Amino acid sequence: MPPVSAPSSRTRVRRLPDRAHYDADTVAAIVDAAMLCTVAFQIDGMVHAIPTIHWREGGHLYIHGAKASRMLKALTAGEACVTIALADGLVLARSAMHHSMNYRSVVIYGRFEPVTDPSYKLNSLRAFIEGLYPGRWDTLRPITDKELNATGLLRIALSEASAKIRAHGVKDDEEDLSWPVWAGVVPLHTVTGEPVAERDSVLQEVPKTRLG
Repeated sequence: MPPVSAPSSRTRVRRLPDRAHYDADTVAAIVDAAMLCTVAFQIDGMVHAIPTIHWREGGHLYIHGAKASRMLKALTAGEACVTIALADGLVLARSAMHHSMNYRSVVIYGRFEPVTDPSYKLNSLRAFIEGLYPGRWDTLRPITDKELNATGLLRIALSEASAKIRAHGVKDDEEDLSWPVWAGVVPLHTVTGEPVAERDSVLQEVPKTRLG
């Protein structure tokens, strides 16, 4: 994966810059850890921000949708901003003003480009499915040419991106340390629930997911 360039005027973190990370590995790790991103763009002068599922291959973030989608059309016509945020913990301090949250976030700027080569699209969609459900692609009914043609695939380079991370405990004022209230961090985790099979599912064995 190519390295993220030095922070641009758009990606430079100005508020709490000590939490900023501009290296490619940190950005990629957060992109990979999340399942959803929010894509902001303009249509006819109006700003829209739409959450959508994403995946990463090398130095690009990918999204997909119907070719007729207004969002996909707008994303290839103008600049976009993609954001990702993961909540890792609730930080409970001794005062309300020092409560916080541990988190990992990424902001990406640039313009999406369409991926039109059919074999590239198919391989990328395979990577998308395999990233969520390892080993599942080869068990599925193959995608038809009609389905592939109706699917739009876009990617945006991660070259103009920054990450911001908080991963520590409480930072209270010294005079508050003796205040008689619990202080600490409550971790937050995403876990899979109990699978619910369709009644007409031919197989009942639950497939693997990347969450376990």
